[in-house]
Amino acid sequence: MAGHSKWANIQHRKKAQDNKRGKVFTKVIREITVATKLAGADINSNSRLRLALSKANSANVPKDTIERAIKKASGQSDENYEEITYEGYGPKGVAIIIECLTDNKNRTVSEVRNVLSKNGGSLGTKGSVAHLFRRVGVMKIERMKEDDLFDHMDSVELLDIEQVENGCIIITNSSELFNTKKYFETHGFNICDEEIIMDPQTQVDVPNEDKEKVLSLSSKIEELDDVQNVYMNVSII
Repeated sequence: MAGHSKWANIQHRKKAQDNKRGKVFTKVIREITVATKLAGADINSNSRLRLALSKANSANVPKDTIERAIKKASGQSDENYEEITYEGYGPKGVAIIIECLTDNKNRTVSEVRNVLSKNGGSLGTKGSVAHLFRRVGVMKIERMKEDDLFDHMDSVELLDIEQVENGCIIITNSSELFNTKKYFETHGFNICDEEIIMDPQTQVDVPNEDKEKVLSLSSKIEELDDVQNVYMNVSII
């Protein structure tokens, strides 16, 4: 994988989220609720719910909390969340994608705009930065070396690979994430992490003196209750 390490940036974001574990629980449960309402509680036919449950397990969300959320959503509760994606800019023109689940989009856009404007950023229009990213599936396969993948290249469609400590990271089309995971699991490999992300096509470098500003902005956006994910086209490592 050329350029900056995607996995390093993903892990940095995960670590920041872990430091706000209470909010992580809320965000994951909200995602489970929406996934269940959209396509039902059967994980065999609901890929979005499968991914949400994987995130819940990684975040150590209690099993009974997960089950209550699915049961409540299956009963078509009064909680209705709308998916909204905002695009914007941070310090030094860094491109930002902000994915939200909200029951009040006027509140959400006001909060997002306020955080951006107070931290050297601005809210953009629809399509202003989306073309700089692509939606992909990413997973880590434990104890796999990059050379091991050559035996499987004809069976799975991979967009990118990266050798990391104790494993290998593979990037695939978001629609192929589940099938790719299933393929490697049936061949005896252990998948220890997976998710769908907005992957920047290229990453920009910012001066060290501005990096803290970018990190601070990302953290403050993630602290908003309605925000699910924040992506930037900058290397933060």
